Amino acid sequence: MTKTELIATMAAKSGLTKSDAEKALNAFQESVIDAVKKGEKVSLVGFGNFEQTQRSARKGRNPQTGEEINIPASKAPKFSPGKTFKEAVK
Repeated sequence: MTKTELIATMAAKSGLTKSDAEKALNAFQESVIDAVKKGEKVSLVGFGNFEQTQRSARKGRNPQTGEEINIPASKAPKFSPGKTFKEAVK
């Protein structure tokens, strides 16, 4: 499902116009991104959790040359689905 298809589905299920559904989806995305960027956890009961994880520094290999390289520590977003979401997909 693309973003356009999601917006159309949201509009149909909520009774909003497509324009209003797009604004709502964009506001949701921005809010989650801002919170996770700050290190906060966004928890939607039944749906899932969005949070930031810390990846530690490690050594890797360049696949072309086989040369060992250092991969620096980094932060990454993580989504963990909730119980209701998991059960619905089964």
